[in-house]
Amino acid sequence: MKSVTRFSSAALRRTVRAPLRAQTPANCVIGRAPATLSFRVNNAAGAIRPFHSSMNMRVGIMPETENPAPKESEEHDHAAVPATITEEEFHERADAYLEELVARLEEQQEKSPDIEVDYSAGVLNIELTTKNQSYVLNKQPPNKQIWLSSPISGPKRFDWALVQEGQDHKEGGGGEDWVYLRDGSSLTDILRKELGVDLSVDDEVPR
Repeated sequence: MKSVTRFSSAALRRTVRAPLRAQTPANCVIGRAPATLSFRVNNAAGAIRPFHSSMNMRVGIMPETENPAPKESEEHDHAAVPATITEEEFHERADAYLEELVARLEEQQEKSPDIEVDYSAGVLNIELTTKNQSYVLNKQPPNKQIWLSSPISGPKRFDWALVQEGQDHKEGGGGEDWVYLRDGSSLTDILRKELGVDLSVDDEVPR
């Protein structure tokens, strides 16, 4: 009886182990799951790559130099020759010009309250509130220039210069004005076109 009992126990153990072994292939399939997940993650990473490319494109939008080229200006049919003036003469002419501009702008303020003017220490700030536009004019004594920042025509630097009308000008002809030598445009013309301010300039002091 004992041998039969031992045989039955051994057969029972083999019967119990058989289902466990049969489950082994299923466990192997589960073991492959991480590889499948890893493949999907790699695909997701590949889908993100175009976004990295677009981020690199933004670098080209930034200016490459600290002094970007101004906006294109209209061509002017006159030549300008920078005048030789002392620093004292520069301050005299620049102050007279800016003060006259402030006076004309204040006249416009009475008719149009959307103009705000602030002039201090050689710096003139002009705000057109309804158009959300800002202008800045300031003196640059080291260069003997008046600098303009305009939302329409861009940045410009004006020298006190002798303006000769046309190519066949006569010696001594023309007048003097603050001129942007790069394209020949005058500060007086720009202010008239963009701000509607009419300034006149004579041979001594702009007014």
